[in-house]
Amino acid sequence: MAGRSGAGRISDEDIALVRERSPIADVVGEHIQLRNAGGGNLKGLCPFHDEKSPSFNVTPARGYYYCFGCAEGGDVITFVRKIENLTFSEAVERLAQRAGIQLRYEEGGYVPGREQGERVRLIEAHRAAAEFYAEQLAAPDAAPGRRFLSERGFERVDAERFGVGYAPAGWEALSRHLMARGFTSQELIKGGLVREGRRGPIDRFRGRLVWPIRDITGDVIGFGARKLLDSDDGPKYLNTPESPIYHKSSVLYGVDLAKREIARRSQAVIVEGYTDVMACHLAGVPTAVATCGTSFGEEHIKVLRRLLLDQAEFRGEVIFTFDGDSAGQKAALRAFQDEQKFVTQTFVAVQPDGLDPCDLRLKHGDAAVRDLIASREPLFAFAIRSVISRYDLTTNEGRLGALDAAAPVIASIKDPGLRKTYVVDLDRWLGFMDEGFVIQRVQQAIGQGGQGGQGGDRGRNGHQDQPGSYGRQQGSQQYGRRQGRPYGGPDEGRYGGGPAQGRATAQEPREKADPVAMLEAEALKLAVQRPALLGPEFDALGGEAFTRPEHAALYGVIVAVGGTVAGGSGGQEWVERLLAAAGDELRPALTRFAVEEPRVETGGEERYAAAVLARLLETAVGRSVAQIKSRLQRLNPVEEQQEYNRLFGELVALEQQRRVLRERAAGA
Repeated sequence: MAGRSGAGRISDEDIALVRERSPIADVVGEHIQLRNAGGGNLKGLCPFHDEKSPSFNVTPARGYYYCFGCAEGGDVITFVRKIENLTFSEAVERLAQRAGIQLRYEEGGYVPGREQGERVRLIEAHRAAAEFYAEQLAAPDAAPGRRFLSERGFERVDAERFGVGYAPAGWEALSRHLMARGFTSQELIKGGLVREGRRGPIDRFRGRLVWPIRDITGDVIGFGARKLLDSDDGPKYLNTPESPIYHKSSVLYGVDLAKREIARRSQAVIVEGYTDVMACHLAGVPTAVATCGTSFGEEHIKVLRRLLLDQAEFRGEVIFTFDGDSAGQKAALRAFQDEQKFVTQTFVAVQPDGLDPCDLRLKHGDAAVRDLIASREPLFAFAIRSVISRYDLTTNEGRLGALDAAAPVIASIKDPGLRKTYVVDLDRWLGFMDEGFVIQRVQQAIGQGGQGGQGGDRGRNGHQDQPGSYGRQQGSQQYGRRQGRPYGGPDEGRYGGGPAQGRATAQEPREKADPVAMLEAEALKLAVQRPALLGPEFDALGGEAFTRPEHAALYGVIVAVGGTVAGGSGGQEWVERLLAAAGDELRPALTRFAVEEPRVETGGEERYAAAVLARLLETAVGRSVAQIKSRLQRLNPVEEQQEYNRLFGELVALEQQRRVLRERAAGA
């Protein structure tokens, strides 16, 4: 597919070069944490739908990804298009910029500043603005900004590390600078860098210290600005407004710097401000991030879950830091409402004297910041303690009031085991020494609308397993895979399949309940990924060997491009040939077969491929046997002796062929 942009059509050679120099594992890895899934595959939590267990697979050797939960799939350009909501040309330009490739346009030639999509232009404008602000921090007028940083324990090298800059007090300093570099006033307004004034565009940030806000890939998409002078009648902090590239509900300041450590340590620390993020990173807590002008919410959770590879092992942790005052306690209770949207453990770290991480570092040093994080306590415990701290626990009335106030909090815990544990803790904290009485009050709260888990079959998040959240479903053992052999065969049921065992999972969509279809899928996976293992015998099968129309159509695509004999050892070029020949309806399935690993044991590829072919032929022969038997039953052997004898001879030959194929499959 060629891309068309404002200055013309991107050349096919350049598009191919962009794919070649954009390793899919690196590009996807900028957005989610990927772990080795075996067989050359990587796995992570899908960025395109919510899931509790990872079903998003990346195959670097072939340059494709596929999610077995939501069926999204494609190459590196497709991924960038979907994750950043870009056109094809914009995605190519985005990747070209990342790889340092100068694109050529076949119509109209190269026109600087005109060939790029909107997002690329806005990103470039923000990058130029960040450079401008950083340079201005050394100017004489920026003395209040430098003093602000110094008073909070930050040196010049620290400001450079985080890109902190200064917005001059003039009305048009930035806008003049950027327009001189070829950006239009419309672009600057749309990106939130300037706003429309009475006499034209004026800078949005003036006379303020500014922090560049970067997305997870490191691109500057906005700014946060702190006022420095009492004469500034604006808010204390001013942030970039919503724009095509900046959405505050999903932005975390510092995530570009913290993402690798978050993945490595399985820990994310949520702080409240830009200087707190700086202080934590400098103090040895490089997993700190902060929201940007909004409270911590569901979209932020999604970002962190993908970085943490958040799943049911309870290995990771999310730590919220709040002030110890009433406002901090309220913030913690708000966080409590979102706690159970995580699967991992959540904690609160509160400094008793009310110091935030920045002030704590300034007053007590780096070790104090690390100690604050190390002293975390579970968020549930903190929320319950915060509630009961409002009551006088020296009186019966106070303790009963605290119990009734805390009961709904405990009732909202969806995990029954965890809920019971906190009932015991609450009884101890209040001093009733009567667990039954406390349980009764909590049960009353549940009956009055508490959201406690009502069923023991629910997990910690209270969500029943859904198609697409595989990994915890019962009875989903791998069907018929016996010591590396393909499933199916007449010994396991008619025409190659015994009864389906358990529910289908997202990893094995649709075919799970049909062993023959699973066998066909295995053959197609091998043809797409390792065609040399199949060769001419696969190409001679014929479409009638496949029971599913989609499988037969995919087989037809493979044959149309020369068959597996033309595929050689496979790889990305072979997959691209197949995708180019497939229609839009078949491309998702083809992408899936390019990513999903065959069930072959390591080192047994040739035997496995031979067995798959033999089983596939055997099932096809089995269908022919059944058809002939049905026809024989309808014939009169006396009146239609000639036809009967002919069919009977075919039946004997087919049965012999089936035995040979069965032995071949068993011996492979």
